[in-house]
Amino acid sequence: MVTTKATVGELTVRPLSADTWDAFADLAERHNGVWGGCWCTFFHTFEAEKTHTVEGNRALKEQLVREGRSHAALVFDGEVAVGWCEYGPPAELPNINHRKQYEKGVDQPPDYRVTCFFVDKHYRRNGVSRTALTGALDLIAEAGGGVVEAYPQDTGGKKITASFLYSVTRSMFEQAGFTYSRPKGKNHCVMTKIVTPLVE
Repeated sequence: MVTTKATVGELTVRPLSADTWDAFADLAERHNGVWGGCWCTFFHTFEAEKTHTVEGNRALKEQLVREGRSHAALVFDGEVAVGWCEYGPPAELPNINHRKQYEKGVDQPPDYRVTCFFVDKHYRRNGVSRTALTGALDLIAEAGGGVVEAYPQDTGGKKITASFLYSVTRSMFEQAGFTYSRPKGKNHCVMTKIVTPLVE
């Protein structure tokens, strides 16, 4: 099987919104709805609320985006969306993995969560995730900043296939100024960063 690696131009970031929905949807559709048809809805809903259908997930995501209840930094190469970093307040993204263990260590909920990354298969290992995270933090700063929490994979220095790193790695968050807080599950952890509001 021949795989094509994209030649990456200048990457830019735009917020996920009604204006960028078509580009987001195009990226998801190029990858069969992402993660088996999730459409990046997993963290929005608890198990009892899930539709468990590709069509239902797509409709839910579009509804949330158009209502301003789904946030992401969408990375573009020209006019083509090639990746994203999903973020939002806990009320918007209530469903996280290893919830019971996580909640035992919570003193105060964060202002924002960073929950999910996705990168076009032809653009992986080209800095798209890093660009997406930087974009998300910039958008959070524009919205007033606050405590941002993330749940990356703690790989222990081992190489992991990029397609499995939906939450990327501890080292990438460390490079972005996040601080390790505690373990979560077998291979993940909780990390935090205080984002200063953008002052115009």
